[in-house]
Amino acid sequence: MYGEDVLSGNWRRRRAIPEVDAEPELVVEDADSGFCGAVVGFELGAVVLEDRHGRRRNFPLAPAAFLLDGKPVTLRRPARPAAPAQRRVTASGSIAVAGVTARVAKASRIWVEGIHDAALVERIWGDDLRIEGVVVEPLDGIDDLAAAVRDFRPGPRRRLGVLVDHLVPGSKESRIVASVTHPDVLITGHPYVDVWQAVKPARVGLREWPVVPPGRPWKEGVCEAVGVREPADMWRRILASVSSYKDVETPLINSMERLIDHVTAPPE
Repeated sequence: MYGEDVLSGNWRRRRAIPEVDAEPELVVEDADSGFCGAVVGFELGAVVLEDRHGRRRNFPLAPAAFLLDGKPVTLRRPARPAAPAQRRVTASGSIAVAGVTARVAKASRIWVEGIHDAALVERIWGDDLRIEGVVVEPLDGIDDLAAAVRDFRPGPRRRLGVLVDHLVPGSKESRIVASVTHPDVLITGHPYVDVWQAVKPARVGLREWPVVPPGRPWKEGVCEAVGVREPADMWRRILASVSSYKDVETPLINSMERLIDHVTAPPE
């Protein structure tokens, strides 16, 4: 009359049991023991339920082992959400552009005073400059800067930026820079005697850079003060201490950013 006894046999296998994510605070009942509680976590592959009295019990995540609103369900551990992709930044602090290779070099250039300056610029701004297609070239000093600029023949599509050491009022460097007035040439600088000094001394293990008496070569004076035999050894120590813009002083950062903006700006 009533058909098959719905309570006979293994009812857990007789019907399709839905799977439910065991999200925190989901209230379910263990079908075998009658323990009812909210999901508070997982331990060793089992779900942890806490009842209204604060008692906790662990239950295996077996098929059809729980009741949700009186109906059998299979609990499953929620899939972990994918971690958000972290934005990668270059050593200069710029947002790194994925999948972009270095461009063919443009006609524009950035000049720096020596190979140490070039190496430091490469360490911090190399990624940015390669993407922009800008080459950094070291000079052997700036005594003949005006002539070198004339030979370069700058223009709107062939801009030139120059980074100068010890560019302070009244210095020899400031007088040389004043002789160059081409509109497509930008000269910036920092106040330090040498680019070494633009690296924060703490990064090199110093409280401050040594004061070298006038008339003595600055690099040799620094090496003597800190107990390093050769300038080449000291330079390796300095360069190894630099991994990003945070390791150098602000005047150098500002000067380089202005030069990069100048040589990469579209022609007017």
